Amino acid sequence: MSRVLDPRFMQELKQKNDIVEVIGGYVALDRKGGTHWACCPFHHERTPSFAVNQAEQFYHCFGCGVSGGVVRFVQEIESTDFMGAVRILASRAKMTVPESNFDTEKAIELKKKRDTMASIMLDCARFYLSNLYSGDARAQAHLQYLTNRKLSPTTVKKFGLGASLDFFSLPDYLAGKGYSRQDLLDSGALGETKNGKLVDFEAGRLIFPIINAFDEVVAFGGRLLEKSDFAKYKNTRETLLFNKRKTLYNINLLKKLKRKQPIKEVIMVEGYMDTISLYQAGFENVVASMGTSLTTEQARLVKRYSDNVLISYDGDFAGQNADLRGLEILKDEALNVKVVPMPDGLDPDDVVKQGASAYQKCLDMALPLIDYKIHALEKKYDISKTEDKRRFIAEALQVVADVESEAVKEELLKKLREKTGVSYHALERDLQKGAKQLEMVMPKEMITETDSSANKQTKAIRFILAAKLFSQDYAKDYDVQKLPLTDETHIVVAQYILEREEKGERIRPSELFEILEENSAELNQILDLNFEDKLASEVAEKFFADSVKEIEKASVERDIAELNAKYSAETNDEERKKIAQMLSEKMRKRNELKRK
Repeated sequence: MSRVLDPRFMQELKQKNDIVEVIGGYVALDRKGGTHWACCPFHHERTPSFAVNQAEQFYHCFGCGVSGGVVRFVQEIESTDFMGAVRILASRAKMTVPESNFDTEKAIELKKKRDTMASIMLDCARFYLSNLYSGDARAQAHLQYLTNRKLSPTTVKKFGLGASLDFFSLPDYLAGKGYSRQDLLDSGALGETKNGKLVDFEAGRLIFPIINAFDEVVAFGGRLLEKSDFAKYKNTRETLLFNKRKTLYNINLLKKLKRKQPIKEVIMVEGYMDTISLYQAGFENVVASMGTSLTTEQARLVKRYSDNVLISYDGDFAGQNADLRGLEILKDEALNVKVVPMPDGLDPDDVVKQGASAYQKCLDMALPLIDYKIHALEKKYDISKTEDKRRFIAEALQVVADVESEAVKEELLKKLREKTGVSYHALERDLQKGAKQLEMVMPKEMITETDSSANKQTKAIRFILAAKLFSQDYAKDYDVQKLPLTDETHIVVAQYILEREEKGERIRPSELFEILEENSAELNQILDLNFEDKLASEVAEKFFADSVKEIEKASVERDIAELNAKYSAETNDEERKKIAQMLSEKMRKRNELKRK
């Protein structure tokens, strides 16, 4: 959208709205060195980790990872869109917004495109629903599945469930509506074969329309009814209408519920069937994350309806530490998070089939997130065994260390004492000892021996890019073209650095927010590495050298693997000798790197 506006207007707007002055109007800033600090306005914290760089005109929170320039800050803090933020800043600077630019041909075309795609998706939903009750023999399996899942016709209609019966009837139906081939492909509802024939993307599946808060069908989820090598569930791809990070299943009905009554709490489940079964059983305050990792955008979407969230994932969830850490996103958005313990091997749909009261008992046992983390560790370890008990205590103390409240820490330590038989004072001493070790001044991301090879390389790339972005002397001669880049954000950052170096222009990290219009989690990881100027330390310089070596090692290992494959496939003796010589050279290089 920013490209619709005159670049000269945007440049003047930013010049007249210094980021420190603008942000200082919303939060109290404290200057330390060349950086202004505050408690982040976008998540709850007691220790300031929100940094504003006046020289480069951007902000970054080292706690929750948000970052951007002055326009994005106003967008987020005022809960408005890009143009709303522009108008606020223009009013502040006493500038006139060139309204005529909003009605450019490009903007009109974009709206027209979106409206067409919305129309396509609605027609698809109607088509799928008509299939379900068409009397076609192929639809009987879909109806039988819904009957087996004990879903009533009223529930099926409320959620707009439907059926895809084959690959080609939907494309034929939509073609008859007069839509262009490109619009049909762009909608995500159709795909194409190698020979260019249009096909139903969800062919043969039970259909779950995904509807946004404005009652627009934006995507579809599809479920196979029989066992197959293909994925059981499949969503249509992201489009102009559908951004998975910003969407929750059943948000449309949750919005209708809020119009009728206050919502005390929102139940969050993983999938479509969990949502529908709970809704039918009377738990209408339910949404689904559709099996994806939770995002900040989803957390903020939930917060519009309630400050309280009950996470109700399946019975195996307790052992999934990555998912447990993901719930911190909800907590960071100042949501009160509780986790619902489920019987092992069962999901909410299984439990609610036993009756609404059976599921309500699970809800009544919901634990605060911090307590549930310790509960999850209990399921992970057998504390009747000495070694398991020691591991349990070590990991549980790491959980306790993250708690801000001293009163809650004391309560948790008492519970650990009761579970393990270890004295309160011994647990407290170990907790304090661990906290002191964490106070070491080191770069936030360090390569460890336990990291996988891919993880080591990713961390090395991030650090090298960060050092280049923030113009560290020890990094100035390094050529980023040497980096083996696959991540899209890494590629964009490296290209930006190269362009500036080739032109002899100053590298400004803030310019990346214009290039990467959406808030990039990977860019935030890179920016995190500049915490309190840690990039300028001696430790950082050594880590940079280690990162370069890590990239070189990975490159040599790839070369060795390729040469080994060539050697195995080659039948000519002379060629095999040449390959063997190259292999020998690469292995010598690898040994040199190991000795460094």
